Amino acid sequence: MLYLKDLVYHPAATPLPILKSINLELAPQQLGLVIGPSGSGKSTLLELLAGLAQKTAGKILWRNQELTPDQLQQLAGLVFQFPERHFCGHTILEELRLGHPELGKERIDQALAAVGLNHLPLSTSPRSLSGGQQRRLALAVQLIRQPGILLLDEPTAGLDWSMRQQLIGLLAQLKREWTLFIVSHEPRELAGIADRCWTLSHGELAPSDPSLLVSGLPQSVGQPS
Repeated sequence: MLYLKDLVYHPAATPLPILKSINLELAPQQLGLVIGPSGSGKSTLLELLAGLAQKTAGKILWRNQELTPDQLQQLAGLVFQFPERHFCGHTILEELRLGHPELGKERIDQALAAVGLNHLPLSTSPRSLSGGQQRRLALAVQLIRQPGILLLDEPTAGLDWSMRQQLIGLLAQLKREWTLFIVSHEPRELAGIADRCWTLSHGELAPSDPSLLVSGLPQSVGQPS
């Protein structure tokens, strides 16, 4: 179970906190979705959960244990927006083995099968893959690490309709075994597979009803739409 308790992020250079007293909980094998416009603090929240930034106040807990940034880096697998821009390997095998030179074939096959890429030769260049396949490879790179939680920043950004639908179907399958936490400014498609949903606006988090987001109906009074 992931718990955020009164989480605050207020860099010294900013007049106001970027994140203000964030509280949420997410159970294992659930998909949590945070929606909000650009500049609302979504990516910052992911950076805190991934251990890439230091909170100002509050707690981040996993299974009732408060975690340090170093521990969060071990726990979480972060897939950046446009992760294909971060590929370094010349082949799929090289990409998967970056940082894991001893990685065995069984782990590699399992990760690729989980994202539907096990039919591709390991010698394939990541640059030659379609946009949807590149997103799947980025997920496989994180699954290799066996993270406790998968963090995704705008996973469908830049994909056409067909690729978005395929990726959303994959995320729905992955949550059967993994805990997923996604941030997006385009909630309607992702809300259909979300178990928990929140809206982030001006650094403040409020619960949202996924069914209303799917239908396009306005949120209740007091919650940003």
